[in-house]
Amino acid sequence: MPLALWALAIGAFGIGTTEFVVTGLLPGIAAEFGVSVSTAGHMATVYATGVFLGAPVTTALGTRFGRKPMLAALMVLFVVGNLLTALAPTFGLLLAGRVVASLTHGAFFGIGAVVAADLVAPQRKAAAIAFMFTGLTLANVVGVPSGTFLGQHLGWRATFGAIALLGVVGLAGVLALIPRIPRPQGARLMPEIAALRSPQVVLAMAMTVLGFGGVFVSITYIAPMLTEVAGFSPSSVTWVLIAFGVGMVVGNTVGGRLADKALMPLLFTSLTALSLTLFGFTWGAHSMAASVVFVFLIGVFGFATVPPLQKRVMDKASGAPTLASAVNIGFFNLGNAIGAWLGGFVIDLGFGYTSPNWAGALLPASALVLAAVSARMDRAEAAGVTGGAGAAVPDTASAA
Repeated sequence: MPLALWALAIGAFGIGTTEFVVTGLLPGIAAEFGVSVSTAGHMATVYATGVFLGAPVTTALGTRFGRKPMLAALMVLFVVGNLLTALAPTFGLLLAGRVVASLTHGAFFGIGAVVAADLVAPQRKAAAIAFMFTGLTLANVVGVPSGTFLGQHLGWRATFGAIALLGVVGLAGVLALIPRIPRPQGARLMPEIAALRSPQVVLAMAMTVLGFGGVFVSITYIAPMLTEVAGFSPSSVTWVLIAFGVGMVVGNTVGGRLADKALMPLLFTSLTALSLTLFGFTWGAHSMAASVVFVFLIGVFGFATVPPLQKRVMDKASGAPTLASAVNIGFFNLGNAIGAWLGGFVIDLGFGYTSPNWAGALLPASALVLAAVSARMDRAEAAGVTGGAGAAVPDTASAA
């Protein structure tokens, strides 16, 4: 892989760390500002909302600039957001810092995925995208536990200060390693927006929400599931979550390699396996050993969908992939939010702590239906190319 991809991976590592590390720092933050832990949890809510809403806006503004200057500007914004979080004298400014940092997320991954794909041969595009996302997956294995440890011993402000420093390293990497890529000729905002209306792009983004949302229906409530059902001690939950992070790394790596060879078969396989794994975890959660295995597999099959879904959005938004790529990152976060809500909903209905597993299994199963529709449309389009435009009309109509 080109050295430039390391700069993207470092940036992804910092972004992933700042997104997820708050879960281990909430008690200390709540105590300092005199708010409840649930109120402190708004740090995660405003971040996810900022990613979903900010990705298209930030990327749209960036269509006027080259991709390298835009990536550098995003890393500067990332550093500013985390410094504001680390130095915030009030809880309101703390949330403001989180919003500023979140505006980096979707645009960095969206533009970074396009840059990564452009840096390699056509048959290695998905692998290059996966390499960048390795930084995000490693954040859950290394960054979050390290940030939590640092926060517990030196205070939560030290954690966000260290993340800001990591952003400076990422900025230096972008400036030094990423080549100056010419701004695409005729790059304008309206073609980028028009690409979002493509039925295939819409289907791919819907698969993103449903497929990845299924992961977070279960994982959001993994702590009470492990302690109340499986019998783990609270201190052991962190180690089980590391198994989830390792699974994410494996799934992302394997998914990136296979997506370049057989994208749609990989999607069918990973979505099916994810649905079955979540469904099986409903009963596997009663065993400590089985719980570790299932959590690992959820990470594997959940993140095996990321490179192919991101690449498919970029392929189907051909000619204007940047905004679609960034918006799809926002839809991953929308899936997280929907998944967290659905898991809490079935628990509140009285179905118990294992119910998020079977509820989560329904989402990737629904994504499978959309994948079948999308594949049918692919075949209709291919028939239109080989048999003439008129031959494609009946097939496309039946697919719709």
